[in-house]
Amino acid sequence: MESFVNLIVLTLAAGTPLALAALGELVTEKSGVLNLGVEGMMTVGAVAAFIVAVNTNSPWQGIAAGAAAAVVLALVFAFIVLSLMANQVATGLALSLFGIGLASFVGRDYVAKVIGGLPVLHLPGLSDLPIVGELLFSYSPIVYLTLVLFALTQWVLTRTRAGLIVRAVGESPQAAHAIGLPVIFVRYLCVLFGGLCSGLAGAYLAVAYTPLWAEGMIAGRGWIAVALVVFATWKPWRALAGAYLFGFVTLAQFQVQAWGTAIPPQFLSMLPYLATIVVLVLISRNVLTVRLNAPVSLGKPFHPGD
Repeated sequence: MESFVNLIVLTLAAGTPLALAALGELVTEKSGVLNLGVEGMMTVGAVAAFIVAVNTNSPWQGIAAGAAAAVVLALVFAFIVLSLMANQVATGLALSLFGIGLASFVGRDYVAKVIGGLPVLHLPGLSDLPIVGELLFSYSPIVYLTLVLFALTQWVLTRTRAGLIVRAVGESPQAAHAIGLPVIFVRYLCVLFGGLCSGLAGAYLAVAYTPLWAEGMIAGRGWIAVALVVFATWKPWRALAGAYLFGFVTLAQFQVQAWGTAIPPQFLSMLPYLATIVVLVLISRNVLTVRLNAPVSLGKPFHPGD
């Protein structure tokens, strides 16, 4: 039972950055914008959070700085693709490369430094309960924030007028514009929300999960988050479940190594990415499901004058 509880706790912690990044990308894509720069935004968020946390000795200020840095990067992306109408795929790829390179340059003096990180939530009495206390109160506050964000996003997208507007903009921006909806403004807000979530994901990795800064520490999680959106067929709770599934797969490589198996560690490191490819292949076989759930205008530029 102790091992099972530890596995659950570690899986939720490992899946949180994937969940946050996937949630941001899901909302962005719901509005019809495809942002492939998640990896770059997460990396910039991670390095900004770590640098500020080191210099201020405040993990929370670091997390705020990481989220803000990624939002700035998302704003640049939004201006290029929404105002200048550049190609979304090419701009997203450039954003990822730029973010990774910028973080490597800015964070080169912080590689050997370590901080205390965010403490886990502790409620006197409740946290000390056997099994239940460890299952419910053994996480960073960011883990609980992630669950709240998913619940709010699910509610907003499916139960509110704001969610209806986002979905309308993603399905038919021309029709939305014809009835007076501010298509470009809505898409700007969704892209900025995606940047906020990606920044929080990177900040969580650097300040709470690790906590340290190392070049390449995002390790493809941004790309997995983009794939998770397709895996979830643009539904928030499926994205959350998929993120924790990939978190479990990530932990599996360390567990197998701990058992002393003869499997090469390089192969075990491939497991999360191999699982991503397998899942995408399986989903692609059901083309109808993807077409029914994908926003119709995803990746297509829109100009109010059209």
